[in-house]
Amino acid sequence: MNILLLGSGGREHALAWKIAGSPLVTKLWCAPGNAGIAREAECVALDIADHAAVIGFCKASKVDLVVVGPEAPLAAGIVDDLAAAGIKAFGPGKAAAQLESSKGFTKDLCRDNGVPTAEYERFRDAGAAKDYIHAHGAPIVIKADGLAAGKGVVVAMTLDEALAAVDMMFEGGFGAAGAEVVVEEFLRGEEASFFALCDGEHAMPLATAQDHKRAFDGDEGPNTGGMGAYSPAPVMTDEMCRRTMDEIIVPTLRAMREKGAPFKGVLFAGLMITEQGPKLIEYNVRFGDPECQVLMLRMRGDIVPALFAACDGQLNHFSMRWFPDPALTVVMAAKGYPGSYAKGTRIDGIDEAAKAGGVEIFHAGTKEEDGRILASGGRVLNVCALGNTVAEAQARAYEAVDRITWPEGFCRRDIGLRAVAREKGE
Repeated sequence: MNILLLGSGGREHALAWKIAGSPLVTKLWCAPGNAGIAREAECVALDIADHAAVIGFCKASKVDLVVVGPEAPLAAGIVDDLAAAGIKAFGPGKAAAQLESSKGFTKDLCRDNGVPTAEYERFRDAGAAKDYIHAHGAPIVIKADGLAAGKGVVVAMTLDEALAAVDMMFEGGFGAAGAEVVVEEFLRGEEASFFALCDGEHAMPLATAQDHKRAFDGDEGPNTGGMGAYSPAPVMTDEMCRRTMDEIIVPTLRAMREKGAPFKGVLFAGLMITEQGPKLIEYNVRFGDPECQVLMLRMRGDIVPALFAACDGQLNHFSMRWFPDPALTVVMAAKGYPGSYAKGTRIDGIDEAAKAGGVEIFHAGTKEEDGRILASGGRVLNVCALGNTVAEAQARAYEAVDRITWPEGFCRRDIGLRAVAREKGE
């Protein structure tokens, strides 16, 4: 069969790597792709925001399935447009994608359906938001309602930080995404990521992960799209996974079905594990980045039948297995990220680094020019490794990082620290 993958990041490279390994695939394209994806698929210069162009390519190339990687095209309704053209696509329609594209929508859904989450209010006026913040005090969380590339959340530890965040968002710091803000209770506990495959009616748990959002070691610095991740998340015990399915995923799926917007695709729940149990921080409606990279390393068998089962409402007849070994990924980013950074800097040693045992390197912001790999984005490489323990996976990943020569790049040096400490009994 012929498959078209949409996207250009590390998540899409990991998906391309996994899909390309399927014996069911005759041809795999990726639009627009990157230098690493080009080794797994034929990259095509399609503007994925141009739905008519994507549909035209699918018809001309006899594409059997479109796999949508990032959130923006999902929020823009590309799955609906493909379906209207008779083309099967993996991912939610525009109405269901509101679970990510509008934080206020999701918070209201949680409130109306008893899904445990932080207390909150929605605001379109800075003054009212500030009054709420003064009444509730800090720490407190301020979120842009819309899509902000994973950076639209400020965890304010002081009142001054919270008030400044409100001003920043309403003054256009996140563009149209900040036209409305959600101000919510600061939850205490341990964060974890939980992934479920959904077909509109049924949900199948996939795996768990933990990521590192802050730019620098020790969880210091600004929020980013993610500087590293590992899977599984130790805090997600069998009991906690069961509660997440029963208390969060299943009620959400039922609520979306009742709204006439059944959810199909990957539902990614960002959780806080509190003393009372799991609480939903936010939903994403696609695989996480960089969580997808560690999930793909741990997934046994063929992903393609699972994608079709989600599209066709057949997940109740499906199951997936996972390698027990932990996987860990370190993000190498351009210096200055998540702020301004230079593009076009040269990276050497990637192939040598990939030869390290148990290592896989997924490209994110890269391009190839005259046989050289150049950085073309903020998050540029995902250096991933499997190990018998998180500590072993961590050591392998950093050994590979140290084989890469890129003076203009940086990475955190403490990815997986909490899990490693757990392994040591600390």
